[in-house]
Order: sequence, then C-alpha cells, then structure tokens
Amino acid sequence: MDAEMVRDYALAASGLLAPKLGGPSVKPYQPDGVWEAVAMTDSNTRFYKRDTGESLYRRSLYTFWKRAAPPALMELFNAPSRETCTVRRERSDTPLQALATLNDTQFVEAARNLAQRTLAEVCTTDDAGWISWPASARATAQAARAQNCRVEFERFSGVLSLSAEDAESLIKVGESKTDAELDKRRWRRILWWPTSS
Repeated sequence: MDAEMVRDYALAASGLLAPKLGGPSVKPYQPDGVWEAVAMTDSNTRFYKRDTGESLYRRSLYTFWKRAAPPALMELFNAPSRETCTVRRERSDTPLQALATLNDTQFVEAARNLAQRTLAEVCTTDDAGWISWPASARATAQAARAQNCRVEFERFSGVLSLSAEDAESLIKVGESKTDAELDKRRWRRILWWPTSS
C-alpha cells in the first residue's frame, strides 16, 4: 500500500483528516533538517518549515514535493523519485515502514486521536468494549468480534507500561489538543498506565 493511502487512512480513522479540496501544497510533519543536506546554498527551499493547523491534516495528494528530497515518509514506502515517469508503483514491505507507522509523529497523533474518540464515544468500563467499537471498525473497516477483542486486549495488556510522565508526553504528541474533558483514569486504562501512578 502506498504511504499516501496509509497516512490518509490513519488520519481519516482518527477524525483528523481535513476535508478541504484544492488549494496550495502543504508541508506536514517531517524530520528536522530534512532539506538542508541536499539544498543549494541560495535555495528558497533550503530549510523545511512545516505548516500548522488544518494544513498538517490535508490529504497526502497536497504534500509539497521537493525533487531532491521527497517527503521522508513517502520515500520509506518507495514513492517514485519523479525524475522519470513511473507506470506502476513498486510493492514493498520493510521494517522501516512498520517503524514509521509506530513512531512517526503523524501516526502517533492519529492513534492518540482514535483512542480519544473511542474514550469519548464508548460509555463502558469493559476493556473489550473500548476496542471493539468503534475503534476497530474505524481502523479496519469492519466490526470486530468480542472474542477477538478480548484475546487482543489480554495479549497486549501489560506490554505498554508507562510512567505517568511518559504517558502525559505521549498524549501530547502532535499539534492537535487532547480533550481536557476526558477522565484521566480512562486514559490511564487505555494506555495501560500503572494504577498506582
């Protein structure tokens, strides 16, 4: 799957995808100094300055593309260089792609917002209930069976055990704000915070 589709789907599932169509190119999250190594000294695109607000969540179609330094995420997913015409995209599946979806600011922020939507919409104290609806349906486009949710929750419960400080920093990743109305105890549960913290 192309990076553009993966990114756009993550944003759509989390509720962050901006619906605006058309307009100028945008500059979403990218690593610091991503253009400096390849830019000419007098280039007007020597330094990458990311956008803010709605522009961070526009469809990947609108991402500004510097020919000498394509967007890092798209390059990880083998996007063509645009120096020559490409008839068909190359298919690949690498560990770097998996790491990008786990660690890239855009994906961590999207996951946080999906969890936040789930916490706000699902009025249950049952662990499987939080996972089964609507998070699973939004992430996979199909409703999960309760048994599968229970198995997955038990499998991953305890894998992520964060200190209160680490969890606080995790839910602040990205520009979008955390819903202050949500009960911190529910955040603790979904992030598997230690109950003593």
